[in-house]
Amino acid sequence: MHIKKIYVAGATLLLSTVLLTACKSTNSESSNTSGQLAKTQVLNWTESSNLATNDLSHATDTLSFNVLLNTEEGLYRLDSKGTPQKALITKDEVSKDGKTYTFELRKDAKWSNGDSVTAQNFVDSWQRTVDPKTASQDAFYLYIIKNAQQINQGKLPLKDLGIHADGKYKLTVTLEKPVTYFKQLLAWPLFFPINKQVVDKYGKSYGTSYQKNVYDGPFKLTGWTGTNGQWSLVKNEKYWDKKAVHLTKINETVVESTNTGYELFNSKKVDETLLSGIQVKNNLNNPDFVKRQPTGTSRLDLSLTKVKAFKNINIRRAISLAIDRKQLTNDVLQDGSTPSKGFVPNGMGKNPKTGEEFADEAYVKEGASYDLSQAKKLLAKGLKEEHLKSLSFSILGNNTDDAKNVLEFLQTSLNKLPNVHVTLTTLPFVQLIAKQDSKDYQATVKGWQSVFADPINFLDVYESTSSYNTSGWDNKQFDSYIDASENKDANNSNKRWKDLVNAEKTLITDQGTIPLYQTAKPQLLRNNVKGVVYNPSGVPYDWKTTYITK
Repeated sequence: MHIKKIYVAGATLLLSTVLLTACKSTNSESSNTSGQLAKTQVLNWTESSNLATNDLSHATDTLSFNVLLNTEEGLYRLDSKGTPQKALITKDEVSKDGKTYTFELRKDAKWSNGDSVTAQNFVDSWQRTVDPKTASQDAFYLYIIKNAQQINQGKLPLKDLGIHADGKYKLTVTLEKPVTYFKQLLAWPLFFPINKQVVDKYGKSYGTSYQKNVYDGPFKLTGWTGTNGQWSLVKNEKYWDKKAVHLTKINETVVESTNTGYELFNSKKVDETLLSGIQVKNNLNNPDFVKRQPTGTSRLDLSLTKVKAFKNINIRRAISLAIDRKQLTNDVLQDGSTPSKGFVPNGMGKNPKTGEEFADEAYVKEGASYDLSQAKKLLAKGLKEEHLKSLSFSILGNNTDDAKNVLEFLQTSLNKLPNVHVTLTTLPFVQLIAKQDSKDYQATVKGWQSVFADPINFLDVYESTSSYNTSGWDNKQFDSYIDASENKDANNSNKRWKDLVNAEKTLITDQGTIPLYQTAKPQLLRNNVKGVVYNPSGVPYDWKTTYITK
């Protein structure tokens, strides 16, 4: 793959403004405990899916990263404004050329087993992620580090990675190019340390249950066996900043039905639950209602390798045009989700010259509109070109209530096309992402949540070499635009912007994916729960400073 994601100097003008304003909490996030604390500092939280992994090198979903964020600690931690604050370091220095970072680690940081957190723990972690033997899907995020890409491709040894421990508590990192927002990235769990002795002890089973890991963050994971739907985060008494942590325990329970979650909330068995449909309308004036607008999207991917007919662009366009996205969001979801204009959602940046929102400038109307009449014409044309009389396929998706409603809507919509027969298959989330990652589907509904606020964080999902591109869609023109944005035009914010706009237009014009909607995550959260730091464009919930008042 090319130098990936936003890790190029030319992105800084765009990102520096967006990222720092994208992480605002919509609940009270102050850690000021001047209000009277409740005697019991236990938070009961719901999750819509099981926990997939507790291994930072193999985490690919929001929930896994959320647990890692709260049980582990890195060099920095984002505050409620999205600004990186020193966490495991006492001092940082950046070279004049912006390529070398030197960090002095605090000497009082411990793992939950009592071991000291050292500079070597970071070296071990980053080397493990880029090691091709680890097969981390997220290894490309580290390509900004000197020699990381060559190491990940098996061309250089691990020792050549641009990260070195200079003694027990000094860490030096060398980048391929200057990245002025590097500190924000270091607050993401992928860049956190590991305890190599623990990794070596458990081998392939590392991070597959709560016992098979150690923790250097505010909380420790307990009760998770690897498959169960309940677990807890308990206060880590070995955490260096434990005085700032008020919660003694966070109980997380998988609740796949929002109706069940609503009942649990109203019976005061949980302190938080997601809402859907009519629940949102009925709770707009509820003091516990919190509107969440993450920069996440939902889309329909068609496997060009499993279903030959999907290689025909007229058939792909027909399927897209048969979906009424406004009806989907207004009548089915009813939760504040909005129809997608493309793959990249709102909130991913503005034109550095004109200030126009990316999603508006890159909008390709034909690729995200509803026109059943035109869809039928294109389908007939496509089937004729492929010498087919009919088209049958199955859509794979999650088994939550909302996901099933979306799937059923898609099935009904697409079955309105002549000679098309769509069936549905639903799976629990962990099994679903395993199927998707192994490309074992004909069509599937996927979600994507940004890690940082830049269009590239979405677009390079569809590079032909991307580990996340499982549909088989391959477009050389698209690849060339992404490559230019990350290399040739990296230092020119205006040219880079045009590259990204052209990439999005190419993706949607060729219907490389079928955009559905930008997700909303409205919830009920008891108004005596304070200090939740919410990040809409990254790992969402940080509970380090959370507390409960009477």
